[in-house]
Amino acid sequence: MEGEAPASGRTSDLGANGVSISLPDPLMVGQTGVVSFDLLVDGKLVPISARAKALYCIFSSGEFKVGFQFLNLELGAMTAVARFLR
Repeated sequence: MEGEAPASGRTSDLGANGVSISLPDPLMVGQTGVVSFDLLVDGKLVPISARAKALYCIFSSGEFKVGFQFLNLELGAMTAVARFLR
């Protein structure tokens, strides 16, 4: 997120418009930054990096589930996500 050190998390849900990531620390709703993750598409790892905005942050099972909305997802990333979701 902008102005903060990178954080590692675990993706738990992916859709065409965003992704949910479980993180050890909370984020403020409305915060923007870059989310990066890998998708396995057609047997190949495809790196995805996209600007995103935090839409919600919920404490659950000892971690924070943060829902991100993609902002201006690039065509290549959009295609990879769509192929992954098929």
